[in-house]
Amino acid sequence: MFNNLRGFFDKLKPTFSEGGKLAWLGSTFEAFETFAFTPNRVTKQGCHVRDAVDLKRAMITVVIALIPAMLFGMWNIGYQHYIASPETVNCHFFWYCLWFGFLRMLPLLAVSYIVGLTIEFAFAQIRHHQVNEGFLVTGFLIPMIVPVTTPLWQLAIATAFAVIIGKEVFGGTGMNFLNPALVARAFLFFSYPTRMSGDSVWIAADLWGTDAITSATPLAELAAGLQPSASALDMFIGTIPGSTCETSVIAILLGAILLLISGIASWRIMLSVILGGGLMGLLFNAIGANAYMQLPFYYHYLMGGFLFGAVFMATDPVTAAQTNVGKWIYGLLIGIFAVMLRVINPAYPEGMMLSILLMNCFAPLIDHCVVAHNIKRRQKRAIVKSKNSAR
Repeated sequence: MFNNLRGFFDKLKPTFSEGGKLAWLGSTFEAFETFAFTPNRVTKQGCHVRDAVDLKRAMITVVIALIPAMLFGMWNIGYQHYIASPETVNCHFFWYCLWFGFLRMLPLLAVSYIVGLTIEFAFAQIRHHQVNEGFLVTGFLIPMIVPVTTPLWQLAIATAFAVIIGKEVFGGTGMNFLNPALVARAFLFFSYPTRMSGDSVWIAADLWGTDAITSATPLAELAAGLQPSASALDMFIGTIPGSTCETSVIAILLGAILLLISGIASWRIMLSVILGGGLMGLLFNAIGANAYMQLPFYYHYLMGGFLFGAVFMATDPVTAAQTNVGKWIYGLLIGIFAVMLRVINPAYPEGMMLSILLMNCFAPLIDHCVVAHNIKRRQKRAIVKSKNSAR
C-alpha cells in the first residue's frame, strides 16, 4: 500500500516541480506529499541530525492527544441534549448521544478546516512557500473551544480572522505571537457575545438549527452568586454544560499524558499554570469575602477551560516562553490571572482565554529578562574569576 502511494506521488512530482505544467501549485503538492511521507531533504552544509519527527508529525501527535477530549465532547453534546429535552428515554444510551454530538461537531470541524486551509494554501501559493503545518492543530482546536450552538458563518469569519490577522500577517506558523485558536475565540467573544456566553448557548435543542435549551455552566452559576449545581465528580468526569470539548478532566489528562511522554508539550508550563491557579485560589480562600472566594481552590481546575487551556493552549511552543525559567514565570502568571479574572470580574467568568492571550504578549519580554539576567550573572562571575586569577 505504502509503495503504491509512494509511486503515485513520484509519478506526479515532475508535473508540480520547476518546469512542469503545474509548477505554480508546487507548494500545494508538497503539502500533501509531506503529510503522507517524511521529507527526504537534508541540510547542504554543516552538522545536522535528521529526525523523522518533523513539524507535521509533531502536530499530528497533538491532534491524537486531543481525540479523547473530542470524543467525550461529542458524547456530552448528545448527553446534555437528551437530559434537557423530553427525549430523556435516550439520555443514557451511549450511541445515541455520540451520534448526535458527532453530527453537531462535524459541520464545525468542516468549516474550520475548509476556511483555514483554503487561506493557508492561498498564502503559500502567493508567497511561493511551503504550506504551514500549524493549522492541523488550530483547525481541530477552534471547534473544541466554542459553544456547540455557534453559527457556522460566525465560526467561518472567526477562523479567517485568526488565520489572517492572528498568524499570516506575521509570516505564518512560527512567527505569530498569539495563539490562533484563542484569537478565533476572542473574536467571537467580543464580536458576538450573546453567542459565546449566557445560559442559552451550551445545549443544542435540535440537530441542525441554532435553537438552544437554557442551562447554566458552573462558572456562570458562581458569577451569579450561586453555588454550582453540579458535583465535583460530575465536573471531573465532564457531564456538565460547557464549550464542546473542554469539560472532561479525565479526557484532558489522557491527552496530557501523551503530550508529556512524547515531549511535545512542556511539563513546566502545565505544572506552573496549575500551581498559579491553586495559589490564587488559596489566597482568595484566605480572604473569603464572598462565596466565590470561599470556593475550594481545586474547583477551578474542574470548571470551564482551565485544565484544557493549561494542557493544550498555554503549552503552544510558538507563543509560550522559551527559556526554562521563563516557562515557570509564564505558567504561574497564566494560572494567577485566570483565577483572578474569574473571581473578581464576573463579566468574564472563564478567564483562561484572556490570561493566556495576555501572557502570549508578555512571553518575549519574560524570555528577554531571563536571558539578560543570566548574561549579567555570568559577567559578574567572569569578573570575579578574573580578579581571583590576577591575585
